[in-house]
Amino acid sequence: MSNSSNSAAADAEGASSSSKVEIVRGLNEDLAREYKAIIQYVVFSSTLKGAEYGDIAEQLKKHASQELAHALEVARQIDYLGGDPTVKGKEAEYSQESRKMLEIDLRAEQETIKSYRERIRQAEHIISPLALGIQ
Repeated sequence: MSNSSNSAAADAEGASSSSKVEIVRGLNEDLAREYKAIIQYVVFSSTLKGAEYGDIAEQLKKHASQELAHALEVARQIDYLGGDPTVKGKEAEYSQESRKMLEIDLRAEQETIKSYRERIRQAEHIISPLALGIQ
């Protein structure tokens, strides 16, 4: 293997390693957001007031379980990439107004979707032709 080939391989490895660190950092932010969502769904499902929110409260209980599954998967991915899953969640938000609770949840879900799209972009960057050794 020539020096330029060795250099390209080293560059690809370095880029891949630093990209992994970025992804792990981002995934830990995502995991902290999932913890926050679990807390909010548990609390909101228990404290929503009004007959019109009965079915929604039941849905929020289901969402709490789904968020736990997401958190477990994100933690598994962090470990797979050589990182340590965070044990700290983002600060949960709360309101005594049922409508405001749902607005908080909607905002949080939108933020999570945006964040996961960024993680996909980062992962696609790692699986570039250079990282695969294709020139």
